[in-house]
Amino acid sequence: MSAADRYATQGDLVLVLNCGSSSIKFALFDTGRSPLPRAPVWNGKVQGIGRDPTTYGETGVAPAPVSLDPAQPYHAALALIRERVVTRLAGRRLAAVAHRVVHGGSRYFAAVRVDADVLADLRRYVPLAPLHQPFALEAIEALLESRPDLPQVACFDTAFHHTLPQVEQMLALPYAAWERGLRRYGFHGLSYEYLATALAERHGAIADGRVVAAHLGSGASLCALQARRSVATTMGFSALDGLMMGTRCGALDPGAVLYLMQIEKLDVDQVAHVLYHQSGLLGVSGVSADPPALFPLEARTDALGERVRAALALYVRRIVREIGALVAVLGGVDLIAFSAGIGEHSAEIRRRVCRDLAWLGVELDEDANARDAATISTAASRVRVAVEPTNEEWIAARQALDVLAAAAEPE
Repeated sequence: MSAADRYATQGDLVLVLNCGSSSIKFALFDTGRSPLPRAPVWNGKVQGIGRDPTTYGETGVAPAPVSLDPAQPYHAALALIRERVVTRLAGRRLAAVAHRVVHGGSRYFAAVRVDADVLADLRRYVPLAPLHQPFALEAIEALLESRPDLPQVACFDTAFHHTLPQVEQMLALPYAAWERGLRRYGFHGLSYEYLATALAERHGAIADGRVVAAHLGSGASLCALQARRSVATTMGFSALDGLMMGTRCGALDPGAVLYLMQIEKLDVDQVAHVLYHQSGLLGVSGVSADPPALFPLEARTDALGERVRAALALYVRRIVREIGALVAVLGGVDLIAFSAGIGEHSAEIRRRVCRDLAWLGVELDEDANARDAATISTAASRVRVAVEPTNEEWIAARQALDVLAAAAEPE
C-alpha cells in the first residue's frame, strides 16, 4: 500500500485545481476509501474566464453562463469554485488542495507543499509556461492569503521527466547555457505518470517495454517510455516545442523567429502571441484549432478547403515524424498509446497516424478504432496500439496525499 493510500484512511477530501489562462478545472476526491478511487466524487469547470460568455458546469449540472467581476474575473472564478466546494464538503474536512503546476524547473522533481518561499521560486518559471504557470500560482497565492492553514501541494508536469538522460536534456547551445538551466524539461508529466500505471494494468508486461505515449489535446506531446520511465519526449524547454498543436507552432526553426523580428519587425510580445495563439491548426487552417471542426471542410474545393487539408496533413505529419524519432531512440516500439482529448476521441486522427505508421507493422482494427476501444490494433499487428483515457487529477490527488503522509511520519 502506498503512502497516499495509508493516509487515505483518514476520510478527508482533496481538491485538485488545474488552472489555465481562461479556464479552471476542478475535482474533489474522497480519501475515505483505500486505494484512492480514480473517479472524483465531484468535478467541474469554469470556462471562458475573461470572455463572454463565461460558463460554469459541475457534476450533474450542465454548463451555463455565469457573471464574474470583470475587474478580477480569475479571482471571481476561484471564489465561485470555493463556494461550491464548501457546499459539497457537507461538514467534511478539506485535507489539501493539489495544483497542477506546469513547470518545476531543475529543482522540483516531486510534489511539494507550497509556502511563500516556494511560490516565489516558482514564479521564475512563468516565462517558460505563460499559458498555465501564472494562473496556477495566482490560485495558490489567493488561497495562501485566505486559508493559510490549508495545505497546498504543487504537482509538476515536468517532474516525471527527471529520468531523461542528459543527452535528451541538453540543448546544442554554449555549455554555459546548460549551467544556467537552459535545458529540455518535458511536460504533460502528470498525464504520462498516469499512463505508465494504467497501461501496465491493462496491457501487462508489454507496457514495461518500448512505449510511445501520445498526449494529444489542445497542447500535445509524445513521450518515449522504457520500464515505464521517461527516456525521451518531444516538448522540451518550453510548451512551444515538439508537435504542432491547436494554436501553438511546435518545433520551429529559430531562424523563422529571427526573420519575424528582424525583417517583419515584430517585437518580442508580438512574436510570442503569434507562436502561442495564432499558429498550429488555427493558424494554418484559418478556421479552428479543433480537428473535428476541420474535417467537414476538407471536401471544399476553394482556398479554405486547401488550407484545411494542409493544416490536417501537417498536424498528422508532425505526429508521425516525431513518433519515428522516438522509435529510433527506443530501438523499436512495442506499444503506441493515444491519450488526452484528441487522442482519446478522434478516431480519424488515430486512423491517419496509424496509416502512416504501417511501415512499423502497425495494423489498425477499424471497428475497434471507431469505438475508441482500449486496443485498436489487430491481433496480427506487430505493434499494439491502445487508447487510454488520462487522469491527471487522480495523480495530483495521490501526490498531495503522499506529501501529507510524509509530513505526518515521525522523524
